[in-house]
Amino acid sequence: MLHLSAAVDQPSVYDAASYVDLARLAERGVLDFVTLDDTFARPGLDALSVLSRVAPATGRVGLVPTVTTPHTEPFRVRAAVATLDRVSRGRAGWRLDVSTTEGEARPLGRRPAALAEELWREAGEVADVAARLGDGREEGAGIRDVPTGRLIDRDKPHHVDFEGSGFSVEGPSTGPRPPQGHPVRVVDATEEPARRTAARYADVALVRVAHAAQAGAVRDQLRADAARFGRNLDELRVFASLLADLGDGEHAAEPGHGGGGPRQTAQGPLYRGGPVDLAELISSWHGSGAVDGFHLTPVVPRRDLERLVNGTVPLLQHRGLFRTFYPGSTLREHLGLGRPANRYAGEPT
Repeated sequence: MLHLSAAVDQPSVYDAASYVDLARLAERGVLDFVTLDDTFARPGLDALSVLSRVAPATGRVGLVPTVTTPHTEPFRVRAAVATLDRVSRGRAGWRLDVSTTEGEARPLGRRPAALAEELWREAGEVADVAARLGDGREEGAGIRDVPTGRLIDRDKPHHVDFEGSGFSVEGPSTGPRPPQGHPVRVVDATEEPARRTAARYADVALVRVAHAAQAGAVRDQLRADAARFGRNLDELRVFASLLADLGDGEHAAEPGHGGGGPRQTAQGPLYRGGPVDLAELISSWHGSGAVDGFHLTPVVPRRDLERLVNGTVPLLQHRGLFRTFYPGSTLREHLGLGRPANRYAGEPT
């Protein structure tokens, strides 16, 4: 199954209604999910808050905000993402990111930025403890036993007692398990330090490369590493991540554009051409087994997303490569991923 997702980033836009409009447009194109970037390095709206506003205004498309892990308490990360999963009725994910600059750490009064390897190791620990906290309150833990005055079944909550390299979390969780069990975890695995974390914890790994062969090589590496961690390889999706400029079809004949494939730029691999050529590229890369899907960042948000949804997507649907309706109601169902079992269910406290 081919998967498609898109970014709805709009620098300097502070109107939530604009993000709602783009998410609805992506939903009309039956895209798996939309992402919204976030960083402490620039002013802007909080991605989690924006997508919590988008959630009740949409019905199917997945919602994936970026969460910068080194400067956010793991307990709060888990609570915020679980809340998004509840208000969206099972459509939440979160894109793990790290902060590698002093400028992001200083305003928060946090420790200086560490090496990328250390930061991504901590990001993996945040992903791990968030999942443990998500499982730490079994279904049916809350009770109302009037004769005894008990409000909770003491066998149902589980202490996490997690000791990481930079933090510790005792638990248990203060809230019940969200609809998806574990909201979908997305990691940009382009850089080597992030790949180990992606292989171990990501449901979706993004790879910013300009050639199908490069994407296929990274996908093979991620799957091999995931196997070494004991993961089921059917539970990992690898997406090629491209900037998409669909504003000028005549650029298709230029080297590195349109039918020639993306061109590497300082901002990442850029595809420039028309919706038809983009459909050809997507069909070719996916058909070769290099990727499971694509994550596209429109250069001009509304224009390029409209041309993706109204042009490229119908072509892929006509060829039988992309679905015409959502197969379920949750993001995990869109991606063909199962709902993880609770690791504590049936175990003693």
